[in-house]
Parts: sequence; structure tokens; C-alpha cells
Amino acid sequence: MTTAEEIISVMTEMKDENQSKILSRFFKTGPGEYGEGDMFLGLKVPQTRSIAKEARHEVPFPEIEKLLQSRWHEIRLCGFLLLVEEMKKALPRRNEPPTTHAGRRAEIADFYIRHARYADNWDLVDLSAPYILGEWLIHPLADASMPSRDILDRLAMSDNLWEQRISVVTTLRLIRDNQFADTERIVTRLLSHPHDLIHKACGWMLREIGKRDIETLRSYLDRHAGKLPRTTLRYAIERMNPEERQYRMRK
Repeated sequence: MTTAEEIISVMTEMKDENQSKILSRFFKTGPGEYGEGDMFLGLKVPQTRSIAKEARHEVPFPEIEKLLQSRWHEIRLCGFLLLVEEMKKALPRRNEPPTTHAGRRAEIADFYIRHARYADNWDLVDLSAPYILGEWLIHPLADASMPSRDILDRLAMSDNLWEQRISVVTTLRLIRDNQFADTERIVTRLLSHPHDLIHKACGWMLREIGKRDIETLRSYLDRHAGKLPRTTLRYAIERMNPEERQYRMRK
């Protein structure tokens, strides 16, 4: 077993003060900004990934929980990346029944949902939600039924910005399976959201739909013309040709 204390020790020894200052500015940690008070060791994502991969499958939930409760951004990220590794291990292999390891997937997803508020910056959400909650939603339960997608709606209606972002970014995994209805429903729920980070996430997911089915994206934009925040619209139409982008921005 690898303990949280051992992981924290390794990561704190890698602290880089100059990179810490850069990350603090990039992730908006100043007073009144979305990442206010967040603290950085100055590790780059590949460094944190490497630590998580080295310790994978050897860190039990209680130790991961300690990582998620850390004041250091990268240590929390390591905890979430360990959960990603656990979910990868729990996915059925090509020659296995789809219900294989269903109980373990449910345990990981439940643990993630209960600790979702520790994913308190956009990168922590984006590097975890599709690969943990999204994978759980796309695979059957032990009784061969599919997990309820209601969890996305509950997260979207949360009073927490990061849980709201999880609700929409999780659907990236569903989009990659050519399932678009949940994304459309959650984006519509969040149309009146005041925060730019939600506008960007919604636009990103709509753009991902367009990469797979441009007519589905066009249909959604037509139905909601004039209702989408400008940032969401700009992100959604980013891959369209210049003439259509101009047309969509004027609608």
C-alpha cells in the first residue's frame, strides 16, 4: 500500500517556487477570482500524472481522500488522477461481459461524487469528470441496467460552481459514444448561468458534438438562437467556416 503521506512527501520535495507563481496567476487565485486562495506547488501536469501512475492501484480510498483534502492543488489533482486509474482498471476488457467489475465502478463513481467539491478548479474537473463519472455512466450496472443520468441534472442544479461544471464536462465521454441528448439537456439547464467558466464548458461540449454530427449542433443552435451566452456560442461554432460563424454570431 502507498500512503497519502508518502505521495505528499514526494510531491512537496518537487516544489518549484517560480512555476508556483505562474500557476497562481494562470488559475486566477487572487481576491474575488474563481480560484481565490488556491495554492500551488509548481508541478506540471505530466509530473503529477507520473506520480499517480507509479502509485496506481496501491492507494486505498481513505488515503486518496487525504490527498483530495490537501491545500495543494497538485496533490488534489493526484488524488483525482488516482481515481481515474482505478476506473480504468474497473472497465470491462474486450473479451469480458459488460457488467464485469460493475460494483467496483459504482464504488469509484460514488466516491467521486461525494468528493466532487474538492475538484475546485477547472483543470481538476476536466481531467477527472469524463474519465470517472462519464465512464461509469457509459457502462452497465451489475444487473445489466444502465446508471441513471439524473446525477448530471442534480449536479447541474448544485449551488457549487465546480459541481455544475462537472455536470456538463462529464458528458464529453457520452459525446464520444455519439450520445448527445444529455449534453443538450444539461447545456440548456445552464443557459442562464452567470459564470464564464460554465459558458466555456458548455460551448466546448457543443463544439464536440459538432465534430461528430454538425447537423445536430446546427439544430441545437437554431432552437436556442439568441439564448446562448456569447462565449458559449463562440466556442460552439469555432470549427465552422467563417461565413457560418458570422451568420451564427448575428442571429
